[in-house]
Amino acid sequence: MGKWKRSQAYADYIGFILTLNEGVKGKKLTFDYKVSEAIEKLVALLNTLDRWIDETPPVDQPSRFGNKAYRTWYAKLDQEAENLVATVVPTHLAAAVPEVAVYLKEAVGNSTRIDYGTGHEAAFAAFLCCLCKIGVLRVDDQVAIVFKVFDRYLEVMRKLQKTYRMEPAGSQGVWGLDDFQFLPFIWGSSQLIDHPHLEPRHFVDEKAVSENHKDYMFLQCILFITEMKTGPFAEHSNQLWNISAVPSWSKVNQGLIRMYKAECLEKFPVIQHFKFGSLLPIHPVTSG
Repeated sequence: MGKWKRSQAYADYIGFILTLNEGVKGKKLTFDYKVSEAIEKLVALLNTLDRWIDETPPVDQPSRFGNKAYRTWYAKLDQEAENLVATVVPTHLAAAVPEVAVYLKEAVGNSTRIDYGTGHEAAFAAFLCCLCKIGVLRVDDQVAIVFKVFDRYLEVMRKLQKTYRMEPAGSQGVWGLDDFQFLPFIWGSSQLIDHPHLEPRHFVDEKAVSENHKDYMFLQCILFITEMKTGPFAEHSNQLWNISAVPSWSKVNQGLIRMYKAECLEKFPVIQHFKFGSLLPIHPVTSG
């Protein structure tokens, strides 16, 4: 774990997360931002994954969780990943496709265990980070990376989780932030910094959530939790309930970044599956 924390991969990964965190600060999802061709192509790739879910209905099986049809869906991605990535990467960068495709395959859950968690989410962020490193995505794509690509990715992951009743990977149960995601809470809290009237205490208020979720990723996450879980919010999502008592969104944002490092990036069960290569190398940080 020490080698990972000192690596170029760790520095580049966390740097990418924090750059996007700054990029979306104070902005609504409905904000008018630039959408490049590369962003459009990434959304089309995610739309393909979504369509494959529709084409692969869950099968009848005795166990309620972990529907085996997920494996059929995953096998298709496994087979097609490089072709999908090749639609996003220009021909002169084709040599990068096999390496970048690995992160896409890691980003949608595990086909043996039929589970999904923050390690898979991290692989998707790493996939986007690699596309930035090879120049497919640029600095002015920042807002669209979160609001268009990552937002679409979340929709597809929620559909996978619901359709195939996926298990949470390495979930801390009631003590974790959320069964499946973490990054949209970070970026979503950044969006709400200096909001004129929405405060952290409002996200446990149903009316505030239903009126504002289309503009804010954080509130979309809360809405999904309340759709999926029954009972009092304080019981099924204790950590989030505690966060709603924090006075400001900037404090929430800073706290979540610390928590993400401690609970996800520095936990062996989450990071043991992280892949290293020429784009996200395990060698120690080189200055410059």
